Amino acid sequence: MSLSALLDVSKTSLYLSLVSITFNPTAWNIVARHEYHNKTITRLFGGNAYLGCYFLALCIFSAGILRDHLYLSALLEQPSARILPSPLDTLVPAVLFILGQTFVVTSTWALGITGTFLGDYFGILMDHRVEGFPFNVLRDPMYVGSTMCFAATALWYERPVGLLITLYVHVAYTIALKFEGPFTDMIYSKRQIPAKKAHKEL
Repeated sequence: MSLSALLDVSKTSLYLSLVSITFNPTAWNIVARHEYHNKTITRLFGGNAYLGCYFLALCIFSAGILRDHLYLSALLEQPSARILPSPLDTLVPAVLFILGQTFVVTSTWALGITGTFLGDYFGILMDHRVEGFPFNVLRDPMYVGSTMCFAATALWYERPVGLLITLYVHVAYTIALKFEGPFTDMIYSKRQIPAKKAHKEL
């Protein structure tokens, strides 16, 4: 089967989906770093860091819904082809989606709103590192879970191009983590320095 039979590059929805997937992690990293250095969002809410973080959380959540909608719209305009034999064609995507959503939901529950949606960039730091499920299974369960859901959707609707998009999602998340992870570690390391100084003074 030729590539043209599996991928229709003439559909605008395909490019809109890719742009949305690229935009989300890139934009939130840029916005969050700007907030850390300049407190722009916090100042918009009268100096209330929590309100600023909740506003950003709403933006991220809304953009995520739009991204998922654009992804599904793109898939439905692409050629379909059998990927897995029956009954795996329904069992595998169903299990993959349930596991993915479990990782996303439980990580959000463990971190809370501010922990999930970049609260540390607002100066809202967690007291200790979360080590329970799903963080005792995966280092980045939210990103992994989201990627699993992309793959599950592609398999459910039997759109091979969806698996290519899922690979793109994985690459986009991996690149985002290269910036997000070290910067977050830096934020928490700075908090530990004053604490160590205070301990020495005692």
